[in-house]
Amino acid sequence: MTYAGTEVTGAAGVAAGDAPCAKRRVGIVLSQGFSLLGTGIVAEVFQLANEIAQAGRGENIGYQVRLLSLQGGAVTCSAAVQVWTDELEPRLHNAFDALFIATGGAAAEARGASRPAHVADSVTDSAADSTDTARRTSVDDASAVAESMVASTAPTASVFDLPAAQADDRFEAMKSALTLVVRDHGLDAARDIAERLVPGSSQKLMPLLGSVGTTVAEKVRRSAQWLRENCDRPISVADAAQEAAMSERNFLRRFKLEMGSTPSEYLLQARLDMTCRLLAGTELPVDKIARRSGMGNGDHLAKIFRKRWSISPTEFRLRNRRERAARADYAMPAAAEAEARDFAF
Repeated sequence: MTYAGTEVTGAAGVAAGDAPCAKRRVGIVLSQGFSLLGTGIVAEVFQLANEIAQAGRGENIGYQVRLLSLQGGAVTCSAAVQVWTDELEPRLHNAFDALFIATGGAAAEARGASRPAHVADSVTDSAADSTDTARRTSVDDASAVAESMVASTAPTASVFDLPAAQADDRFEAMKSALTLVVRDHGLDAARDIAERLVPGSSQKLMPLLGSVGTTVAEKVRRSAQWLRENCDRPISVADAAQEAAMSERNFLRRFKLEMGSTPSEYLLQARLDMTCRLLAGTELPVDKIARRSGMGNGDHLAKIFRKRWSISPTEFRLRNRRERAARADYAMPAAAEAEARDFAF
């Protein structure tokens, strides 16, 4: 790990035959007077998380951390130590999964007045409009750092404010970084990291992070729901694994255990369910139904129907209508008989 440089990496090596770790790209944006302690804590949290992933005690997810500033080069912390940073490129989209803003002094106070700490923001296209203006301002201006940072992140990236230098900033910094660790590796891993960094800190931090963590089973069920909700569009197992914040290999294994089928089988069944509903409830042509349900085209859909049920989609539609008509014919005499009994009374 090269802390006083531009990159902090870990979990690059894995056991022979294992798939490489999925990487979370994390940036720490520094401005003059930032807290070295808070920044160091964040870097150490992710380094320890990398060690946990490499040892096979958590999800197969690692973190790649880069130190950044608006203009790049040396940035001086509150303790007068200089740290070398890469330049943050505002027009570089999808660059990071999470960004931490480490401001100092008055800049932090001004930033805190306009935006609550430790709140994950969604990035909007409008943020890019203010990028050029932000670049022309001083590197010490926290708002300029924020605008440039927001313009450079992916739409789903999380943004966290790190506290300025103060007595208790190590806990606040740990809380921000451990929020991501909990999502990826669970509360047990976060608790272990907190205790290794600051003994006794987990008792204070875990209650604050408890609502963030989800079990693997919950991740799988949430991803299964996501598959059903998005089955009408082109998606892959890799997309579902990313949605669950799990490595693809572990996701495949845990999904089969929790749901009783592979993600691909589950997705196909969701698409078939939608197809059957459209065949039974609409007059849409088979080819259009296939496209709407994510099945490609009518020929592909017909092959799957014949393989599964030995009938074509059109035959399914006709059979379904005959069965509905038969049920309606059966229900009418029964309803008439019940009405006659009521009238007799």
